[in-house]
Amino acid sequence: MSNEYLLAIDAGTGSVRAVLFDPDGTQIGCEQREWEHKEDPRYPGSMDFDWVHNWELACECTRGVLADTQVKPEQILAVSTTCMREGIVLYDGEGNEIWACANVDARSDDEVGRLIRMNPDLEKEIYLQSGQTYALGALPRLLWVKDKMPEVYEKTAAVGMFNDWLIRKLTGVEAVEPSNGSTTGIFDLKSRSWDPSIAAKCGLREDIFPPVMECGSVIAKVNAKGAADTGLAEGTPVVAGGGDAQLGSIGVGAVAPNQAAVFGGSFWQYEFNTDSGATDPGCRVRVNCHAVPGVWQYEALAFKPGLVMRWFRDGFCEREKELSKATGEDVYDIMNKEAEKIPAGCYGMMCAFSDVMNFISWKHAAPTFTNFGLEPEKFNRYTFYRAILENTAMLVKGHMELVKEATGNMPSEVIFAGGASKSPLWAQILADVLNMPVKVPVVKEATALGTAILAGYGVGLYSSMEEGAQRTIRWDRVFTPDAANHEVYEQMYPTWRKVYAAQMELMNQGLTKPMWAAPGL
Repeated sequence: MSNEYLLAIDAGTGSVRAVLFDPDGTQIGCEQREWEHKEDPRYPGSMDFDWVHNWELACECTRGVLADTQVKPEQILAVSTTCMREGIVLYDGEGNEIWACANVDARSDDEVGRLIRMNPDLEKEIYLQSGQTYALGALPRLLWVKDKMPEVYEKTAAVGMFNDWLIRKLTGVEAVEPSNGSTTGIFDLKSRSWDPSIAAKCGLREDIFPPVMECGSVIAKVNAKGAADTGLAEGTPVVAGGGDAQLGSIGVGAVAPNQAAVFGGSFWQYEFNTDSGATDPGCRVRVNCHAVPGVWQYEALAFKPGLVMRWFRDGFCEREKELSKATGEDVYDIMNKEAEKIPAGCYGMMCAFSDVMNFISWKHAAPTFTNFGLEPEKFNRYTFYRAILENTAMLVKGHMELVKEATGNMPSEVIFAGGASKSPLWAQILADVLNMPVKVPVVKEATALGTAILAGYGVGLYSSMEEGAQRTIRWDRVFTPDAANHEVYEQMYPTWRKVYAAQMELMNQGLTKPMWAAPGL
């Protein structure tokens, strides 16, 4: 074992974890605690973040991973942090947390409506500068605090993100980094820093924005309080991390312009790197700062593919779940083996869940399966299951084309990571639909590895983020497209887009309910 280690602390939507790596990227230990973000019954759609209890859970993870691995605190070279993006924390003048919400908090419908009525063109104006709309950004949430909790708003001295919150708890120092800071919608993309004038246009204060430090910078060292809480050694360097998708990109080696990665989990993200902070004139796709200085990312989000899979498994695959319990084989592996027997295109059946992204007016039709027959030998639960896999791959194709329209560029291959990349069938379908190689890394959960790479880069262990990625990333498999299957999907794709448009029209008429719609729509 190495005598030197890198620690990543990851505050995800559903859990927090501390992951320990050696300098070659081997995971030495991981300690995880699930957490939940409760709705305040007074405010439908709210998702409060409990900073007291959640910090205790984070400390349990750091202490636990040290105990499990028998690594001494002094052996940790550096710590860095990552988190779910968009969640924000407000602090008072003494640095105490006074309000926080998690990433998909949806309490600000009224405020979005008011912003749109106040100036119908403002959202587009803000997007063209910041790469963000009202759908996920901090502006409506801050306006909500101003309206609904004026006493909190008046006390607010600073706003930060959850990865920065972890660093503040470790060091006492507050600094925001560009990759997650840019998701607030209050950043100028090209300068990679706050633009308080954006807040002023929305009737918000301009004096609550802390310093910005680039990803990979040493922000401070673990202080006495941070050491006492976490079990880490006082004086350990703490390096600015970043948002989960950006650090996941580093963790799969997507660090240079024109590289692309797909992260498949509860939500799917298509990330395409560019060397420019330019945005999409049609405001259809999100643009963020990458955690690599001088690189930006076009990001297209697919809503809920992983959650759709879980719903289908739990609602229709009781037999496979029982078989999984009896044999120890993963239930999805059992389902994949049967779905492989279904031909590409599912005999013409298709489904509609998430739509191709339209960031400025973002909503999704009611979930639908259509165009199936009544022959059970063809149309059984494995056909429906495969249709979900194919639907998600066609979504990625739509997102890739969308980004090409905005940037003029298309990748030559795609890196596929996250929980969904554990499915060889899904990876092969993705290759067949996109007609390009799909590379799957050994480490599927790449965000923590990317965080460790940043920590090592920050203290000089790696000369660059690229060098850190080359040293630590190993490839599991490359999936090459099947020409015959690709032809089936090429013919199916335009039909699927038209079917989805028809489903959207039913939803717009009020005949069906949207799977999801952005606040204010």
